[in-house]
Amino acid sequence: MPAERRRPGRLVRSGLRRVADGLFPSGANPHGVLPALLILLALVTGLVDAVSFLGLGRVFVANMTGNIVFLGFALAGDPLMSKWASPAALAAFATGAWSAGRVIRRAANTRRAFAAATAVHAILVAAALAVALTAGHRATWPQAALIVLLACGMGLQNASVRALGVPDLVTNVLTTTLTGLAADTPGRAALRRSASVAAMFLGALAGATLHLTTGPAPALAAALTLLTTVALIARSGLSRERTPPAPG
Repeated sequence: MPAERRRPGRLVRSGLRRVADGLFPSGANPHGVLPALLILLALVTGLVDAVSFLGLGRVFVANMTGNIVFLGFALAGDPLMSKWASPAALAAFATGAWSAGRVIRRAANTRRAFAAATAVHAILVAAALAVALTAGHRATWPQAALIVLLACGMGLQNASVRALGVPDLVTNVLTTTLTGLAADTPGRAALRRSASVAAMFLGALAGATLHLTTGPAPALAAALTLLTTVALIARSGLSRERTPPAPG
């Protein structure tokens, strides 16, 4: 019976490993299942940014470049832009990234630090889901709470993914990825970049559809499910794989 219970988990990890291996030349994937997990995190980014932009006053919780621009618009007097939402997201994101950075510098294994950061991110999204279910998302204080919780989680995600050093797979911002797709010759790197773009697009499409039809809770629940899955697989699977040297 215990073996039967573990089998679905092994099947999921096996499927994700096949996806990850397919993103690299044959036999050249030193990152184990990580590349596939990062694709799932790109889906999370699309989901939560759809909720934040459409429901929390035209602010991003993952794309901080957009928030810098939005803050400029707000200070210039655009009435559709909030003067407090972008600074709140920037501060919360920086706090999450700073916290992850301190943990990563002290950790002996960046993959375990990634698993821990993803677990904390899941807790923050669970808290955001609770706020959305109990207080909604239209009043100022629930909006502020949702922005802070979600942006802090995305800061954790971005810093922990950055420390892993998996090439051409990003989970937050795609400008450099799109530049590489257009400028470089086709190959497996282009496939990895395309996977990030497609995942974030699909997450945004799903998040926007859920938010516009039923509100933020279903999109946040989907993000929570993905984060929990990534955290569990990272905790149970990555520690058994060979850890490559930390990036320079």
